[in-house]
Amino acid sequence: MRITKLFSEFFKSESSGGLILLFCTLISLILVNSPLGEQYEHLWHIKIGQLSLSHWINDLLMAVFFLLVGLEIEREIYVGELKSPGKAIFPIIAALGGMLIPAGLYLGININAENQDGFGIPMATDIAFALGMLSLLGSRIPLGVKIFITALAIIDDLGAIIVIAIFYTEQLRLDYLCYAGIVYTVLLLLNRLNIQRVYPYLILGLVMWFFMLQSGVHATLTGVLLAFAIPFRDGGAKSPSYIMQHTLHKPVAFFILPLFALANTAILINPTVLDGFISSHTLGIMAGLLLGKPIGILLFTFLAVKLKIASLPEGVNWNLIIGASILAGIGFTMSIFISMLAYTDEYMINISKLSVLIASALAAIIGLFWLFTFTKKNQAGEEHSEEVEMP
Repeated sequence: MRITKLFSEFFKSESSGGLILLFCTLISLILVNSPLGEQYEHLWHIKIGQLSLSHWINDLLMAVFFLLVGLEIEREIYVGELKSPGKAIFPIIAALGGMLIPAGLYLGININAENQDGFGIPMATDIAFALGMLSLLGSRIPLGVKIFITALAIIDDLGAIIVIAIFYTEQLRLDYLCYAGIVYTVLLLLNRLNIQRVYPYLILGLVMWFFMLQSGVHATLTGVLLAFAIPFRDGGAKSPSYIMQHTLHKPVAFFILPLFALANTAILINPTVLDGFISSHTLGIMAGLLLGKPIGILLFTFLAVKLKIASLPEGVNWNLIIGASILAGIGFTMSIFISMLAYTDEYMINISKLSVLIASALAAIIGLFWLFTFTKKNQAGEEHSEEVEMP
């Protein structure tokens, strides 16, 4: 199976970035629950201009993260796994199952509760963490599994973006939204005029971000829109899209996402939080990630294969799909991000984050154990996995 240089770079940066995310999360949890906790929390609330440091991270830097996600979605559509309908249908169906079943499970558990806005929290898979966990198993994991989980996570990132745009938008300011639309029209015009330099797109993208911030639509969505305005052309090494994606990989993996983790996992674990932790809300999040994700992915893909709508990716069997679907329960970045959009109450945000961290840790441990159990290394150093037939 041929793998492009850019995908290889993407996988390496995301997998190593996932391990750094884990380290930053642990550091954040330790610091906030130490004698330095009050100062550590205060750090993220320092005002820089009109916004706090945490707001700059969550609104501006995360827009850069969304820009990278958008560029990867675009590449997958044009030259990657999503280009061929035959190859694309399997991860698309998997992602749909992995979004709909967790959301439905959460809503079912919280059917009479007031916190139904949390349905989007267990819907997304964290690419960096999932690939980071896969990297721990090294070459035991076939390339097809890495490509599958990358495509699945990218598609459900797109789904999470749509959910954010529709369900987690504040009261709209139509005037600023119109201004953002005008700027985006200019960006698309630059694309049509074959303007190859990246700087005009970035400058106008920053202007559009400001208008989006004022409009009530979450400003991070600017990143995705900007990605589709930057010229892709043939996708080669000289295309603006390739250059931008190549440039952003390491800053996002090694700076933006770790900073996001440090700023947003400062969860004070005290008796108040623990006393009210077990609730329909927290159970809905954890059940969605730990049960809804693998059940949704397996159910939808199994039916698709049985109905001959799709076929298993090359070199991948059902045991590997089961392991990948469990790892898809690692929510982290998007799940924490949606937690902060769904609620304004600090207590609800904290128990949501804690639920995501616990469920993601369990999904990582169970998924790794499953994949380690059902993959073997033969004496030639080649990898294969034992197969269990699906009924």
